[in-house]
Amino acid sequence: MSDTTKRDAGFIPTDRLEALTDAVFAFAMTLLVVNIELPESFDPKTNREFLDGLAGLADTFTAYLITFFVLVSFWFGHAKQTAEPEMASPGYAWAVLFHLLFVTLLPFSMLALNRYDVAGAVWIYGANMILLAVTALLVARAAERDSGRASSSDGRVELGILIVSAVLSMIASLWSPDYAMLLYLLNLAAPLVARTMYGR
Repeated sequence: MSDTTKRDAGFIPTDRLEALTDAVFAFAMTLLVVNIELPESFDPKTNREFLDGLAGLADTFTAYLITFFVLVSFWFGHAKQTAEPEMASPGYAWAVLFHLLFVTLLPFSMLALNRYDVAGAVWIYGANMILLAVTALLVARAAERDSGRASSSDGRVELGILIVSAVLSMIASLWSPDYAMLLYLLNLAAPLVARTMYGR
């Protein structure tokens, strides 16, 4: 199919989607840090009080780091995608846009997690992570279909581990919302698991 025919069929240049994707990821990553706030009543008089106040933000920094690195890994996944078509079909474009929808929700999910020490906040965050992973799989599938090339299994193991860690975190939040986020550290093992499974 020629580029003109593809445009007539609703296809758009993939580089337009790439530019939007980069912008959305950059904006979402920037918004994450805005969610790190000291309480308005915070008025340290000594270095010790200041450091104690920062220590009180440990959970917030943990959520920030986890969320930031999840976004980084998704961005890398987009950047390394090998089966990406030159022209994006409407199906591929919508898959990318739905994925970006959940990217833009991550700052809100992190904000809820930071403000409310309850299982419901962990569930919102976990659902956001699961939907990010599922839509990333949909993007990969649409890219394979549109390009006619099968992509390697790059990222699928990592996405599976993200889903598992999100589910485990959601379950753990029923007992301890504070420690539930630590289950996302399982994602640090993802490269090792992928290497073991696929020999890469």
